[in-house]
Amino acid sequence: MADRKLRLKYHCVEVIAGAGACEVARSLKDLRLLSAEAPLLPLKTCDRPADCKCIYRHFEDRRKGPRRQNEQARVSYAYKGTERRKRHGRRETDYE
Repeated sequence: MADRKLRLKYHCVEVIAGAGACEVARSLKDLRLLSAEAPLLPLKTCDRPADCKCIYRHFEDRRKGPRRQNEQARVSYAYKGTERRKRHGRRETDYE
């Protein structure tokens, strides 16, 4: 049995406009499209289909950055209450 790649539900592509690309290809810059919905290359409206150098860049997901606030590098909130724990550590040096 041949190895098959697992098809991801939200696999997407981004059109990377090649040198001398048409205006439509350049307008798709930084736009991620689901693979099943992505236009075929060269684009139908391309005015230079024989010389088209556009390619796809593949991604596992459409998201570009962190999804949630807590996935960001810094935490924007902190606990404002008073510390109620009696002991601050397990080492003997923690109580000096």
